[in-house]
Amino acid sequence: MKPQEASAERISTSENLRGVILAGGLGTRLHPLTKVTSKHLLPVGNEPMIFHCVKQLTSAGVTDILVVTNPEYVGDFVKVLGGGAEFGCEFTYRVQEEARGIAHALALAEGFAAGGKIVVLLGDNVFESPIRPAVADFLAQGEGARVMLKRVPDPARYGVAVLDGNRIVAIEEKPPHPKSDYAVVGVYFYDAAVFDIIRTVEPSARGEYEITAVNNVYLCRGMLDYSIVRGKWVDAGTFDALTEAHHILLERIPD
Repeated sequence: MKPQEASAERISTSENLRGVILAGGLGTRLHPLTKVTSKHLLPVGNEPMIFHCVKQLTSAGVTDILVVTNPEYVGDFVKVLGGGAEFGCEFTYRVQEEARGIAHALALAEGFAAGGKIVVLLGDNVFESPIRPAVADFLAQGEGARVMLKRVPDPARYGVAVLDGNRIVAIEEKPPHPKSDYAVVGVYFYDAAVFDIIRTVEPSARGEYEITAVNNVYLCRGMLDYSIVRGKWVDAGTFDALTEAHHILLERIPD
């Protein structure tokens, strides 16, 4: 992409879309590293993990970014990220007092979204390729929601999308017997209706407000689309996945 084209894309997307990075949780699977700080601030490649999410957003023209984390770590995030000048963006911070699920954390972004569209990234998801094409597809679709899918060898660990042709017909949260191998990865796109939808969601059996329940409301309304992840992807919540994420970012080819 030529510099002037990149600049034009930043202008067009930043006027229509705000970014949310969800970086809460205690990271217990990464103890003792996360006894010191948030897993999202652990080094991956040659920088803190959360830098990857920030750069995914800014490279797609999204420069208003909310970071949601828990009380223990909010000071660490402010220290590392600052106000955003280093990244060419502006950060806002919100605290999730209790870890009650992705949809619960996302609800904190309602005021920040200001009635507009949002792209939501889970702070421990690392991608080999940019999400910029999916951002463009979401803006082009007009309304509704969009998720990103990736074929994985262990779909029972994730929300699983069942496809019929080019349509999603169901999403199941961590099913014991998955009907497909398409995992719903940690990037979600929503219009302003998402916050009203979250208010209708009931806690799951594990007491959390699941993002899959939100996505299924959009699905029932016929307003859920998807993009396929290009290249490698990892949810860096375990030591093995953290190592894989490290290699992905060191070996990726800059776009």
